[in-house]
Amino acid sequence: MPQVCALPAGCQDWQTQWPWPRSLTGVAWRGVDFSVPSICEADFAAWGIELPTRLATAIAKRRGEFLAGRLCAREALRAATGRDDVPGIATDRAPCWPEGTLGSITHSSGFAAALAAPRGVWQGLGLDAETPLSSARAERLAAQILTPEECAWRDGLDRDAQALFTTLAFSSKESLFKALYPLIGVRFYFQDAALVEWHPTTGHITLQLRRTLCDGWAVGTALEGQYTETASRLLSLVAIPSSSIR
Repeated sequence: MPQVCALPAGCQDWQTQWPWPRSLTGVAWRGVDFSVPSICEADFAAWGIELPTRLATAIAKRRGEFLAGRLCAREALRAATGRDDVPGIATDRAPCWPEGTLGSITHSSGFAAALAAPRGVWQGLGLDAETPLSSARAERLAAQILTPEECAWRDGLDRDAQALFTTLAFSSKESLFKALYPLIGVRFYFQDAALVEWHPTTGHITLQLRRTLCDGWAVGTALEGQYTETASRLLSLVAIPSSSIR
């Protein structure tokens, strides 16, 4: 197992084994479970994580997510590049990755994770973790998350598969946004992309833009991703190779 640094008392057990079916060249992953009540203010200074001013008065949950996410980002950067850096935070609250690197951070229900890589092979990385939606909640949220074409696809699935499909569409679009937004600086929303391929046996997914976002990223552009499931969460990943620079 790769060497990793110690964790605060509120975080448990580094996750270092790549969870998706296909590895990505040069990309490192780190994940950790954490308990908000066990994380204290002193942990930030003790582990060298600067708490942004805007989070000084935030609720404990938000501060705990930030600490766990940045610990994961630093360990992923260390594994991928050898750099012992912590991403900052931009005015739009996106992570500011050190020069020459890129990555993505996620947190969900007491879990945090990060991807990191040197720039070169990849120009965009997006990571998202979600607790699977219940059938009832998936039904309520479907119209917000899914395009009309996705709704038609979903309606042809059995009830359990419908909930998984809706969770996957939500998560993969979050990952797409995290991978693409830093490149183009244009915000887009759930109806602006669609899940068009889903291969449960391989974990492969394809998303397609439903509107032109800017020059080089036109309606119909396809982007590849993958996902995996555990007993408690779904993890999606979208990686944009540098060979697709437009």
